[in-house]
Amino acid sequence: MARAIWKGSISFGLVNIPVGLFTAASPDELSFRQLDRRNMSPIGYRKYNKTTGDEVESEEIVKAYEYESGHYVVLSDEDLKRANPEKTQTVEITDFVDMDDIKPVYLDKPYYLGPIGKSKAVSKGYALLREALRRTNKVGIAKVVIRSREYLSAVIPQDDVLVLEILRYPNEIRAADDLDVPQGELTDMGINERELEMAERLIEGMTAEWEPERYTDTYRGDLMQLIQARIESGQTDAPDETPVDDVAAEGGDVIDIMALLKRSVEATTGRDRIAADTERRPRKSKKAAAEVDDFDLGDADDAVEAAPAKSSKPAKASAAKESASKPAAKGKAAPSTAPAKPRGKTAKTA
Repeated sequence: MARAIWKGSISFGLVNIPVGLFTAASPDELSFRQLDRRNMSPIGYRKYNKTTGDEVESEEIVKAYEYESGHYVVLSDEDLKRANPEKTQTVEITDFVDMDDIKPVYLDKPYYLGPIGKSKAVSKGYALLREALRRTNKVGIAKVVIRSREYLSAVIPQDDVLVLEILRYPNEIRAADDLDVPQGELTDMGINERELEMAERLIEGMTAEWEPERYTDTYRGDLMQLIQARIESGQTDAPDETPVDDVAAEGGDVIDIMALLKRSVEATTGRDRIAADTERRPRKSKKAAAEVDDFDLGDADDAVEAAPAKSSKPAKASAAKESASKPAAKGKAAPSTAPAKPRGKTAKTA
């Protein structure tokens, strides 16, 4: 049974719906311990009294605000609620907006909003808000206080559940003015209509349904493979400090982007054609099926999956140089450079 980390209600107009806030994200990260390299002993952290040096148990620790040096106002969890009971217990929707109007940079962290109580009135109010948001293609903009901070948020329908997406305030977002990004007319940047059309064809050829279960953390597997190799070698106490060569040096040679686009489109089209032919024709033998899989899906998918999600300009230049020096392999797909869809777009269409 999921445990609510916050309980209150959603409020819009005169409607109040009792809800609880549940964690929606669960980061899957490898856990590393910090060690003293001199004897490989774990490093520990403890909370202690800075006056006596004695360790302090968790139940003896209280929150306090320092209003003068060395002088504090001690606050309890109930004090934090008492400051404004309505704000600390209400997701107050003040506006409804199009999800497309919220730029991805504002999206911070998702939570699930689940109804509290099994009464028919609670279920009806929850379902009513969810379906109204879905039909109007809107999300509710709200303020909510979690612990000791007021957050800006968006209430978003996703399948049968309402999601509370914590948003960043505008002052929390750094301006991109200091980034050296291409600006101005496309012709001034040397981009012609044929190149743009070819890029569009490549995107169309690589377009697929959004299936998040297809994507996994492949780096985790690579790292675990390295760790296993270290275990098998017996070299567990000595980290390898040998510098790793950069994937690409800064700068890069001038590339024929049109040629690369054309080869990428041909590779993508060839992969789709082979896959379609394979689906239409019955497989005559396991050996023949294996040959088709090795030629098309295996090699092509490996190439796409091995491609990094994002590449710097130098990396692209290096890849282009290497690609230009080798003939295109028939049936092999070029690594994907299509950007991931923004979360805001997905949330809206869920």
